[in-house]
Amino acid sequence: MVKLARQTITHILGLSEKPVKKYDPVLAEKCGVFVTLSNFDRGVYGLRGCIGLPYPIKPLIDSVIEAAESAAFKDPRFPPVRAEEMKALVVEVSVLTPPELIKIMNPGDYIENVKIGRDGLIIGRGWRRGLLLPQVPVEWGWDSKSFLSQCCLKAGLPSDEGKKPGIDVYKFQAILFKEEEPEGKIVRHEID
Repeated sequence: MVKLARQTITHILGLSEKPVKKYDPVLAEKCGVFVTLSNFDRGVYGLRGCIGLPYPIKPLIDSVIEAAESAAFKDPRFPPVRAEEMKALVVEVSVLTPPELIKIMNPGDYIENVKIGRDGLIIGRGWRRGLLLPQVPVEWGWDSKSFLSQCCLKAGLPSDEGKKPGIDVYKFQAILFKEEEPEGKIVRHEID
């Protein structure tokens, strides 16, 4: 999947052939997926793009291709990736479990229902939605309360919105496939 994501980007940049879609039963499964691109500079990673499809609506192979293109060229936080950047980019693919609504009686109970390092979050009220992958709070050193607050902010909501009734909070897990360095060895991480 990581090679497919990288080849999708390099093909659009005119640096490689179009990726060949080989049949694999795993890649035919419908899964949510995110592709994260990071600049790699002397062992330090800096976000360069991250977009995905959180719900299992397409076969994994199609989701990876779409997410890779979007992360590289359509993330509104960054300019499109340029060919000369590819040698410094690390590609990561997060395959998601279907989001599960957290059912609670009191909004204050969300914090106890989220495990840092295992769960990703989708928070929403009305049309506003925010998603953070399970690895994000680990990378930033957040606790469950901070994670919930940051996801509210990502949704364009006040940071304390997770304490109010009527908000929807979903959790999901992910398996990560990531290059250790640009075009390097690919490792698998199960977050837990």
